[in-house]
Amino acid sequence: MREGVRAETPDDPLPLKISKKKKLAAGIPAVTSSLKHGLKNMGIPRTLRTLTMVNQQSGFDCPGCAWPDPSHRTQFEFCENGAKAVADEATTRRVTPQFFSKYSVQELSQKSDMWLNKQGRITNPMHLKPGASNYSEISWNDAFELIAGHIQAMDNPHRSVFYTSGRTSNEAAFLYQAMVRSIGTNNLPDCSNMCHESSGKGLGQSIGIGKGTVHLDDFNQSEVILVIGQNPGTNHPRMLTALRDAKKQGAKIVHINPLPEAGLERFKHPQDYMKMNLSSTQLSDYHLNVRIGGDAALLKGFIKVHDEMGFFDEEFIQSSTVGIESMLEKARAVNWKTIEADSGLLESNIRQVGEVIARSKATIACWAMGLTQQPNGVSVIQEVVNLLLLGGHVGRPGAGFCPVRGHSNVQGDRTVGIWEAPPQSFLQKMSKGLDTEIPMEHGFDVVNAIHAMRRGDVDVFFCMGGNFISATPDTLATADGIRNVGLTVQVSTKLNRSHLVTGNEALILPCLGRTELDVQGSVAQFVTVENSMGVVHRSTGKLPPASDELRSEPWIVGQLASKILPDSNIKWDTLIGNYDEIRDLMQTCLDGFENYNERVRQPNGFLLPNPPRDTRSFDTPSRKAHFTTHDLPNVHPIDGRFVMMTLRSHDQYNTTVYDVHDRYRGISGNRRVVLMNALDMAQRGWKNRQIVKITSHFSGEERSSDGWQIVAYDIPRGNVATYFPEANVLVPLDSTADISNTPTSKWIEVSFSTDSSNHPGDEEE
Repeated sequence: MREGVRAETPDDPLPLKISKKKKLAAGIPAVTSSLKHGLKNMGIPRTLRTLTMVNQQSGFDCPGCAWPDPSHRTQFEFCENGAKAVADEATTRRVTPQFFSKYSVQELSQKSDMWLNKQGRITNPMHLKPGASNYSEISWNDAFELIAGHIQAMDNPHRSVFYTSGRTSNEAAFLYQAMVRSIGTNNLPDCSNMCHESSGKGLGQSIGIGKGTVHLDDFNQSEVILVIGQNPGTNHPRMLTALRDAKKQGAKIVHINPLPEAGLERFKHPQDYMKMNLSSTQLSDYHLNVRIGGDAALLKGFIKVHDEMGFFDEEFIQSSTVGIESMLEKARAVNWKTIEADSGLLESNIRQVGEVIARSKATIACWAMGLTQQPNGVSVIQEVVNLLLLGGHVGRPGAGFCPVRGHSNVQGDRTVGIWEAPPQSFLQKMSKGLDTEIPMEHGFDVVNAIHAMRRGDVDVFFCMGGNFISATPDTLATADGIRNVGLTVQVSTKLNRSHLVTGNEALILPCLGRTELDVQGSVAQFVTVENSMGVVHRSTGKLPPASDELRSEPWIVGQLASKILPDSNIKWDTLIGNYDEIRDLMQTCLDGFENYNERVRQPNGFLLPNPPRDTRSFDTPSRKAHFTTHDLPNVHPIDGRFVMMTLRSHDQYNTTVYDVHDRYRGISGNRRVVLMNALDMAQRGWKNRQIVKITSHFSGEERSSDGWQIVAYDIPRGNVATYFPEANVLVPLDSTADISNTPTSKWIEVSFSTDSSNHPGDEEE
């Protein structure tokens, strides 16, 4: 263990500034912010060139969210946060071997996450030797020899763990899982374990497929769109355009979230200014500020209203579903007093919206982490399914389920095999297609991988992208686990905290970004990705690589596999020399990828099969969609305690912090803030900027974090919100959702304390 390496995010030294929160998303401020970020990172010519290639058919897929592209694209097919993600990757700043000679890992760990990211692109493979405090340069061949030596020395392949972020291409992810399974393990945790695992489990049990069932065009045919536990204005800004267009077609939009969000209040598409259209669009017709964890009760209320009105799709229910009676019986048994208490909403407001949903002939339900990261994440998503099945809202134009993914290819990675627990049928077909014996037993997900590291059961931890230490719960516990590992490897583009909190020995392998030209065998290659709605399409990098030493992710995997598995039946060298060869192999191993190379060269790619959407058929034991029955969870903390949720700021992409501004919420300069209801503050005699210590409580355990400032905000009483990754230190490792094992970052029981030395707080500016 290297003494003095800080795992948690350091305190922000800048003063907290509070202003009035915004009600309009995008518009001129979004344009200004995008250009400012681009110019600071890339300069004028590079900014203009790069942004005109984002999400274009001949260009590259945005490294930001996974929202689908329209069939007919504009010249500027990106959002503010997408532009920032591109600029962040295409920056002209560099992290060289000289940089690592100057700074020890101890010194770097005292820097903020924002500072680390702003240093730029990593240019060379780097090696942190046992006992060393500074990385030193290493050749690619020596790095591969080192990794292969560690893996080949293991007496059990399950002592290795291979993590994947959601930005890895289909080709790289497929090769990666093929290598890992050829080594002899299914230890393939990924970011899905921490986000939409609950969606996959809930939908899989209910409708037989663990992904959404809508096209982008469905939004223009929908009568009601539910946006639940989601902040599109910051997390999925391109979705706002789809909602605006749906609104113009007459759709009613219902926003269900503890916090009001600017994107769902008013939206102004930046390109409208070029058309001399100065008006903005009010998106949400109804905002229900549900209590954290109260979504299950609210959905029960909607179902009760549906039941009372008798607006059912009887034909669909009779022919295509099972379990409705027990589901309705459970909903009928819940009284309105309980629903009001759990949801924090009035019966009259729930009935008003419930009647709108019941009358709809085409309803789409969208959701994100606000549902999936609750302790009952799987069951609450199944309540969403219950609600929509009542009206037959699946396999119909303008209707269906839409879990909104946050990483650009997180769905694609799962589709091609990044999964610690795939069905036996998937593994059998994979084994046959690869002509390789692979293990059939399930591997570790993220939480179980951390537990294994803490037990000392992991010798090699390999990360294909991402920032594991900052993305995971219980930061200090996770760090303790990582430090137990013999060798940790990070395939990365930018510097982050996971390069500093390491095993006994560590490697950084710098890779090409999504924006960069990938040449193999003197031929420019393209990769493919899958968006949130199951469309697989091309992505072709155009920019010169940030360094001559950068290598593509498929090349890294193929070269490494050749070292580890010299007798493999898989021809790694041939595959990485021409990505068409990878895709030819993929079509033999994966359902729905027939004629892959031909179909993906179509202008807009191709749509993967989806039985509930395509034919109203369901791959469940009964061959029908399942209504499910659930009790309401306990959402009431001990008296004096609050329920905390973590969220991200506007100038942030997942764990990457671009700047200390949350423009829409009117907060800047400091990220260690607690959003709290003003009445809860007044009850305790607190004003804005009151400094507090937060303590989380779980199963008799406590975790504490100091130096947080209170900010008054429109959030239900008894609820608070904080930013991640700063607040991840408070999320217990064992606090996970039933069935999915997803960390419960949206439901943590906390208390607050102050002392006489704390700043008394100031009035709002």
